[in-house]
Amino acid sequence: MVVESKTNDTGQDDMDKLKIRNMEEFAKLIGISRPTVSKFFNDPESVRPKTRAQIEQSLSQHDYRPNMYAAGVLLAPLGRASDRQALEKFCADVPTLIFDSSVDEIGLAFVGSDNVQFTAHISDYLCRTGEPPCFFEMKTPANPNAHRRRQSYLNAMDRFGYPAQVISVDGEGWELEEIGRLGGHDALARNAFSTNTILCSNDRLAIGLLTACFERGIRVGRDEGCALRIAGQDGHPHSRYTCPPLTTISHDYDAVSKAAALALFAAIDGNVAPWKSTRLEGKLILRSSA
Repeated sequence: MVVESKTNDTGQDDMDKLKIRNMEEFAKLIGISRPTVSKFFNDPESVRPKTRAQIEQSLSQHDYRPNMYAAGVLLAPLGRASDRQALEKFCADVPTLIFDSSVDEIGLAFVGSDNVQFTAHISDYLCRTGEPPCFFEMKTPANPNAHRRRQSYLNAMDRFGYPAQVISVDGEGWELEEIGRLGGHDALARNAFSTNTILCSNDRLAIGLLTACFERGIRVGRDEGCALRIAGQDGHPHSRYTCPPLTTISHDYDAVSKAAALALFAAIDGNVAPWKSTRLEGKLILRSSA
């Protein structure tokens, strides 16, 4: 906030223009401790009358008001369920950095995982180590990242010279494991998979598909006698504990979190760059399922 100085009778400014960015700077400017100023804003009656009067006079002079979001916000939208109008309004009022799931060019910037790289990288691994993968997905996914992954799979198959096959199963919402289980049963009953390798759009669908295979007596894995290889995407915490453990490609949560926080801090410090998208690569995790 830029505080315009008052001009005295001689036409000179009482003070230089000051940019008050936070409560610490306001407290230093008026000569009162930061804890006392914070205490005043929480409950004006909790500070001594003389101190309260001084703060109130300073507020009138400098037109400073604290914002509960003044330090900025890291916001993860709800994918396709996000209220775009509400997001735009919030981001217009509060310094906001969007992470995890992008919603166009809203907020200061976006930081998240590179879903195109995710699918291309694990598709390359599956093609090099066995039959090329089919792609197992929901027809109407709740997460917009699913469409990027599907297109990346199609591009990868074209680049590697293999035919692509997408199996899209019915189901809406976030009950992904059950959608994967039911859709897996249907696809397996129809012999819908043209190869013995299946890349799922996400780990939760893969967990459901693994359950369907178990219920049908189909062995999954890389060992001799296994009928299918199944891989997922996301590095879900439960993917380590499926049977067999699920091969996947994981988000680099630490790197995404750090990059998002640093970008927000830079904007709060006044280094506001044009909107950009930062997408970080995933890490391939090899397990027994593929």
